[in-house]
Amino acid sequence: MSSLKLPESVPSPAQDSERLREVFRRRKNKNASEIIWILGHRDSKHRKEIKYEYEKLFGQSLIKSLHSELSASAEFKSAVELWLYDAPERDARLAWMALRTMSKKKRIKNHLQAIVEIACASSPHHLMAVRQAYRNLFDCSLEEDIAYNVSQPLRKLLVGLASSYRYDKEVLELNVANSEAAKLREAIERKQLGNDEVVWILSTRNFFQLKETFKSYKQTYDIPIDEDIRSSAKDELGFILRVVVLCIDSPEKHFIEVISSSMVGSKADIPDSVTRVIVSRAEKDLVNIKTEYLNTNKTTLSSALTGDTYYKDFLMALLGEQL
Repeated sequence: MSSLKLPESVPSPAQDSERLREVFRRRKNKNASEIIWILGHRDSKHRKEIKYEYEKLFGQSLIKSLHSELSASAEFKSAVELWLYDAPERDARLAWMALRTMSKKKRIKNHLQAIVEIACASSPHHLMAVRQAYRNLFDCSLEEDIAYNVSQPLRKLLVGLASSYRYDKEVLELNVANSEAAKLREAIERKQLGNDEVVWILSTRNFFQLKETFKSYKQTYDIPIDEDIRSSAKDELGFILRVVVLCIDSPEKHFIEVISSSMVGSKADIPDSVTRVIVSRAEKDLVNIKTEYLNTNKTTLSSALTGDTYYKDFLMALLGEQL
C-alpha cells in the first residue's frame, strides 16, 4: 500500500513546472522545502507529466536543472532524482550502481541486495520492464552485466534471478512444496547452497509456490528456512540467499533489516540504503514496512531517520508524514 499523500487539488503539470523553475532561479538552499512540497506529494503519473512539461517549457530536463541550479546536499539531490525516474528506470539505475561497487569488496553483499529486491520483491512484469530499461540505458543486458561483474557462486544465483520470468498466478502444488523443502534442507545441511537445484527452485518457481515451500520447511523442520540459512551459512552466498527468501516470503522484514543495519553501518551506506528502500517502496508497500518497523522496534521509522534536514524532510514526505 502506498504511503504517498497527495493534496486534495493537484496543480497542473504546467503550474508545477513554473513553480519549480522559479525555485531554481532563486538558488537558495531554503527553497529545497518547496521542492519537497511539490515533488514529495505527486504520484508517478503526475511526476512523469511534470518532467515532460518542464522540458517542453524550458528546454532542459528537470533532473539536470535539479543538479545544476539547486543549492542542496548531494544526498537530497540523489533522493529526489531517484524519485523522478519511472519505477523501471529507477530500478535499472539502482542495479547498475550496485554492480559498479563490486571493487569495494567488503560492501558487495550490501549493495547486491538491490538486485535481489528487484527480482524477488516485485512482480515478474516489473522485472521485465527493468530489464528493458537496463538495455536501453546501458547498451547491455542486466544479466550480462551481472555475469561480468559478479564472481561465482553469486553469479549463478543472481543471473538466474534476474533472467527469470515467473508465472504470476496463484498456482501451487503441495507435494512439490514438500519435495522441494526437503531438497533445500539437504542443500543447507550439506552446505551446498550454490548447487543448480537450489538456484533452479528459487529462480523459476512462482512466488505462491515458493511461499508454500517455505511454509512446508518450517512445519517439517521446526525452523524458518531464513533462520536455518543464517545459522548454517555465514558467507556472502548464505547472506544473499537469505535475502532472496525474505524478499519472497516477508519483504517487510527484509526492508526493515536493511534500514536498521544501515543505521549502525558506515555513514556512506546510510543514504544509499535508506533512500533506496523509501523511494522504491513508497508507491508499493511502504505503509506495511512502516507498520512492521513500529511493531519490531517500538518506534516509528520517521523518528529513526538521520542526515541533512531537507533530505530527512523529503523522506518524511514519502513516508506520508507531511502534507
